[in-house]
Amino acid sequence: MPYGGRRPGPGTAELARSLRKSSPRVGERVIEGLLFLAALLSVLTTIGILVALLGGTLEFFREIGVADFLFGTTWTPLFANGSFGVLPILNATLLITGIAILVAAPLGLGAALYLSEYAGQRSRKVLKPVLEVLAGIPTVVYGFFAISFVTPSVLRPLLGEASIGIFNALSAGLVIGILIIPIIASLSEDALSAVPQAMRDGALALGATRTKVARKVVLPAALSGVIASFVLALSRGIGETMVVVIAAGSIAQLTLDPREPMQTMTAFIAQAALGDQPVGSLGYNTLFAVGTLLFLVTLLVNVISIRLVRRFREVYE
Repeated sequence: MPYGGRRPGPGTAELARSLRKSSPRVGERVIEGLLFLAALLSVLTTIGILVALLGGTLEFFREIGVADFLFGTTWTPLFANGSFGVLPILNATLLITGIAILVAAPLGLGAALYLSEYAGQRSRKVLKPVLEVLAGIPTVVYGFFAISFVTPSVLRPLLGEASIGIFNALSAGLVIGILIIPIIASLSEDALSAVPQAMRDGALALGATRTKVARKVVLPAALSGVIASFVLALSRGIGETMVVVIAAGSIAQLTLDPREPMQTMTAFIAQAALGDQPVGSLGYNTLFAVGTLLFLVTLLVNVISIRLVRRFREVYE
């Protein structure tokens, strides 16, 4: 007998039968299939990019040895008698990205800690939109900011006009660092805010200060998310093009002095792709070889990040 001593009426029984007939399984399967297609499309896109790069890359290595490409120290592939040692542009890519991450990591993490642990509602309402606006500024604007303000108004007065030219790797690295601050700040703030409030309350109840709670409790617990934000920002810095094209000088030379002009892998691709290299020529195939190397460097960074995230997640979860 149903609850309350009443039998379901004919209307109720008919509604139950109609619901059973229109089982949600069909709709669930359709949604599951669409989500699978979305995931599959992402994988196929990545494979398609790699396949497109490999064709020209293999053509390139039929004429240039792998060792000459990877370990050569002179990069003039568009000259009549070109040299194809990729070390100068690989070195410039890593150097400029390293400068950027040295700028962005402390500032982005500091902003995330402030927003998560100290800021009131009024401060958050002001700072969060500012970070979002910073993330939405076109990168070409950052490039002109580097060449028109950072170098002439900041670096030259500090380092001396004779020691640094208008085009240099330092200004490009500093500005890319500013560009990726919102990535670190936003993702790290999400990770820090996800730490259970009970962990903070327990530490405060034991007499810890807010600063010690943030440093000893919250940050270690959110470390996997913070590392993920650093690596995503690092990948973004490696792939940046417009800032280095405008500010770094596009001169391929092997040096560790950031005051010198340099050319990154992305800057070379942008320069060569707009040139007059005939399709199928060695200079044209150089684009694919550099693109493949850039792809592999980014992939390596992401693989390392996944391993680090898993390691620290196992420790703190």
